Amino acid sequence: MKKIYIIFSLLISAMVYTSCVDDLDVKPTDPNKILAGNLGDDPAYMEQTLAKLYASFIISGQGDGDADITSSDDGFFITMRALWNLQTITTDEGICAWGDVGISDLNTQNWSAQNPFLTAVYQRLSLSVTYANDFLNVTAGSTEPDIIQYRAEARYLRALAYYWLMDLFANPPFTTEEDGVGKYFPEQIQRADLFTFIVDELKAIEPDLGEPGSSYPQADKGACWMLLAKTYLNAEVYTGTAQWEECKTYCDKVIASPQYSLATDYRQNFSADNDRGHGNNEMIFAFAEDGINTQGNGGITFIIESSSDATYIRAEDYHGLTSNTNWNGNRARKDLMNILVDTLVVYGNNPVPATDTIFAQSPDGRIFLRQKRSINIPTPSSSGDFGVGVYKFTAKNHDGTQADNYSPTFASTDFPVFRLADAYLMRAEALFNTSGATAAVVADINMIRERAYGDDSGNILASDVDADFILDERAREFYYEGQRRTDLIRFGKFTGGAYNWQWKGGTFNGTSTSNHLNIFPIPGDEISANPNIKQNDGY
Repeated sequence: MKKIYIIFSLLISAMVYTSCVDDLDVKPTDPNKILAGNLGDDPAYMEQTLAKLYASFIISGQGDGDADITSSDDGFFITMRALWNLQTITTDEGICAWGDVGISDLNTQNWSAQNPFLTAVYQRLSLSVTYANDFLNVTAGSTEPDIIQYRAEARYLRALAYYWLMDLFANPPFTTEEDGVGKYFPEQIQRADLFTFIVDELKAIEPDLGEPGSSYPQADKGACWMLLAKTYLNAEVYTGTAQWEECKTYCDKVIASPQYSLATDYRQNFSADNDRGHGNNEMIFAFAEDGINTQGNGGITFIIESSSDATYIRAEDYHGLTSNTNWNGNRARKDLMNILVDTLVVYGNNPVPATDTIFAQSPDGRIFLRQKRSINIPTPSSSGDFGVGVYKFTAKNHDGTQADNYSPTFASTDFPVFRLADAYLMRAEALFNTSGATAAVVADINMIRERAYGDDSGNILASDVDADFILDERAREFYYEGQRRTDLIRFGKFTGGAYNWQWKGGTFNGTSTSNHLNIFPIPGDEISANPNIKQNDGY
């Protein structure tokens, strides 16, 4: 990874930025000032500003104490960290022991419009949209090929931010570069209309993006196809009308691209050398992290540190960090363990033996779990010593060596947003929903399972495939990657009583919750400040 030092001023604010984004290794002619008015003087200025757009998702701002959005703890409310919380601890996948305001509400599906994590994600994604709009304003009219590609990348990042706003909040305020930057009240867009905007935008920029695999970790055509596939995968949730054929179309494009291939070993996707520069061609789009140059308590550093404790899952043993470790907050609920580990098959009718603390007897190589004091969690706020520890992500290289830019405190592991395995499982789901459990569905699922088992011993038959199996297979493949809430909603299992898990709805065995919780409330501060915004139903 390369290191960039950037000092520049946009229409929005004056900023200093240190990052590691490949192919953006540039130094401005004037290291003290790059104004919005002279961004066009040198293409290097454009690269530096574009780097800021990427960084807005994974770090808090310009450094410790200089966050783009101020808060009591800058690291607490980084986009990918707050987003991970909304997608994970609201589900059967995880639960957090910390007593910070808002955490317990997410653990038990009892949130309100005042939850600070909802506000953080909402504000952060909106800020990324604003950065992209400003970049598009100051680069408008350029005919330089590089600038045309940079503009396409900025539009991609804006579409990604809008995708998450659509998924989480349904009907957010909407602005583009045509609205400019100033004091006005943005109009609210409806979810189905935002869906159309995102799809149209991605199709429009596809020709201007780099070829698949050409500019990792920057967005390219492969990243564009994956976001289109993901948007179409959830079309029925967002618009009321399923669009499985369209989802399949874009999965086909990704899978047919020779630049992409599954990593030989599942764990490489979650190690410090998980990027394409280290030969991992499964990674399609990720947010680059670097232990020296993108230091912060969000992203993979947060997942590693919050998942470790002093006794059962020590970061220095499993995760590879040795400083500021063992925060002892996040762990899995036993419901996830029951999906990942087929205890009936592996252990017969006997309980999981205390001696097999890491489920070593399971043949599925995707299992990076450890039994803790008890797999049952007595209360939602019980110590992190209860539950099932997760050590899927590591700050070490795949072979156990130190990362290139090793830090004892911060990980250099990229945050995977889209990887090839998802294209296979999205296509399998799309095919299943149009044609049933065909040979093509089975082949896509077995492609993933053969990597997990190391051979065909875990292969399934068409008779094994139903909707529940597909959902469970996604849990086995993508746990702790920030996808679970969206998947559960698509299968009708997030709210209601069709599927309950420990402490869902605030009871030990779980209970039915209201369907209005499938959409988060728009933060109360936004409702108070913008008269054009109507609150989501039920809040």
